[in-house]
Amino acid sequence: MLIYKIFRADEWQALREAGTSTGAPVDLSDGYIHFSTAEQAPETAAKHFAGEDGLMLLAIETNRLGDALKWETSRGGALFPHLYRELRLEDVHWAQPLPLESGAHQFPAGLS
Repeated sequence: MLIYKIFRADEWQALREAGTSTGAPVDLSDGYIHFSTAEQAPETAAKHFAGEDGLMLLAIETNRLGDALKWETSRGGALFPHLYRELRLEDVHWAQPLPLESGAHQFPAGLS
């Protein structure tokens, strides 16, 4: 199963350069890295990245994360994936730009 992380350009660049990341500022303050499922990702983008351009969408294969991945209740009682270790570049299945068009982020067709 793929889960998704939205990174700003500088966060993506830092992961590529260092090979690991502890996430965005919100991840650091919460003590884990926030992810979304395909169904949750558009709402996450709208809520936490409204109007931001230059974002990257990272797809992560859950099988690569082991016991460090926990599914925990978050907004509205939904289960969200949280990673309790650093994100490694080799965890990233693929990454691509998440363009902003007419105020909305355009997710890839067939996101699953």
